[in-house]
Amino acid sequence: MTVSPLRHDSAPDEQGVAITVSRPAVRGTPPASDEYELAELMRASGTNPIVLTSTAGWLSSEKRSSPKTRRGYSQDLSFWLAYILARGLDPMDIAPIEADLYGAALRDAGLAASTRARRISAASSWYRYLVRAGAAARNPFLDMERAQPSSLSSTRGLAKADMDRMLAWAKAEADKTAAAHEDGRAAASRVRDSARAYAMLCLVVVTACRVGGVIESRLSSLGWDTGHRVIDLPVKGPAGKTLRLAVPPYASAALDRYITLRGGDEGPLFRTDTGRPLDQPAIFRKIREIARKAGVPHWDAISPHSLRHAVATYLLSEGVELHVVQDLLGHADPRTTRRYDKEQSALNRSPAYKLGQAFAQGEAAHEPDFRDEAEAVAK
Repeated sequence: MTVSPLRHDSAPDEQGVAITVSRPAVRGTPPASDEYELAELMRASGTNPIVLTSTAGWLSSEKRSSPKTRRGYSQDLSFWLAYILARGLDPMDIAPIEADLYGAALRDAGLAASTRARRISAASSWYRYLVRAGAAARNPFLDMERAQPSSLSSTRGLAKADMDRMLAWAKAEADKTAAAHEDGRAAASRVRDSARAYAMLCLVVVTACRVGGVIESRLSSLGWDTGHRVIDLPVKGPAGKTLRLAVPPYASAALDRYITLRGGDEGPLFRTDTGRPLDQPAIFRKIREIARKAGVPHWDAISPHSLRHAVATYLLSEGVELHVVQDLLGHADPRTTRRYDKEQSALNRSPAYKLGQAFAQGEAAHEPDFRDEAEAVAK
């Protein structure tokens, strides 16, 4: 069987006949799940101690000070290292062509453009640090042509009407459960749980926070600032980083109702009966349950991020300035915020209309200057 010599999974033998080379796995379970397993992977491959020390420095830098961020970078880098080691290559002596072949392998594996871009960005960041530390001679990913993620978010969104229905159902459920408790037909824990679900939903839609913000918020995160009820939401970035956002009376009332049932002792804002913070799977299930019972058509395809996505899309469609939405979402790059703008190509928002109006007004203002001249020529 003839195999194209241009394929990255084939190579000629000594007689010039193309033979198949096993292709390392680039999808599925990461070869290393965290920084500790990454270090074991590197030690097992005989990595130079200087590179190990430099990698530890790279992972502990300001950008990667969050444990979750370190796990993500470790997992992404482990795919590259496993790929290179399986091909019998030295990670510290890699030609740029190998980076290009890795990118092709990621694409051939059917990974999304955003995943491919993230994997390559992690590996390139690692090499940049190693070069600066004097542990590597070059970054093979430098100036590489990289995958370009879609300019639109692929998250399954919600219409504002869907969110309205979810909020209305959650509020009615909290009221109904409270009334049933007064009649002895519902346990106090059910009253607390329904109030918690409604308060959580209210907070998410007025702050567009990530699910991590819900999990990591504490009672002390709530407070006041110059007359505004605020919450210091934990956000992506260095450990302990927060974003102060206003909590309007609508959401504040829902939170106060829940806190009265929760109790005023310090701890996770949204917690279980045992005092532990709600985890991501529990929040995921609750959001889908509310959506299903509220009659949202595609309830089984939404996630907590769908709410964040929907809020951003709604604000942008209402004409709220991009930088204002960017600040609310906590995005460092406005291009990330633009991905939520489902109406960015809509003709009804075309700047051509504003230009047409401006030029029509300008033309009308100067029309008298030339009207007499035109009438004279006509005569």
